Amino acid sequence: MRENADGQSEYSAFVSVNWSRYLRVAVLLTGDRHRAEELLQDSLVRLYVHWKRVADRGDPNAYLHKMLVNGNVSWWRRRRREQLVAEVPDRVDPGGQPERHERLRAALRSLPYRQRAVVVLRHYADLPERQVAQILGCSVGAVKTHNSRALNRLRELLAWDSTDDDVKEKETVR
Repeated sequence: MRENADGQSEYSAFVSVNWSRYLRVAVLLTGDRHRAEELLQDSLVRLYVHWKRVADRGDPNAYLHKMLVNGNVSWWRRRRREQLVAEVPDRVDPGGQPERHERLRAALRSLPYRQRAVVVLRHYADLPERQVAQILGCSVGAVKTHNSRALNRLRELLAWDSTDDDVKEKETVR
């Protein structure tokens, strides 16, 4: 019984330390906070079942990343289409630029699934290309290609208006 209690305490510590980080990753993968919470909870339940084996092998973080990506792919394949709403609900943004954050989220949602997963795992979760390739089950070259195409598409979609502060600052520096 002692061994099980240790495994539970290790698992509980892992979840409490990493919950918010993985919730942010799940939100970026799904594009919806409620779906992200469901995805993360389902993944954590499955992780708990395999905790001893995963913890013994070394990297539960990589395992959980892969579970989030695969769980979202499974949901996306079952769903196959988006629900459109007439109005986006109002959200409070602590960063002070809600319109920019919403545009970024919308641009991420418009990317093909693999490209979105690569961008989130590489640039938000800050994982190396090799680990992203392992999580997605593809080659490092495919990760680089998806990343390049995704960033080019995001640049097109997020070409900020010339009234933005960043652009004004750059123009005054010239």
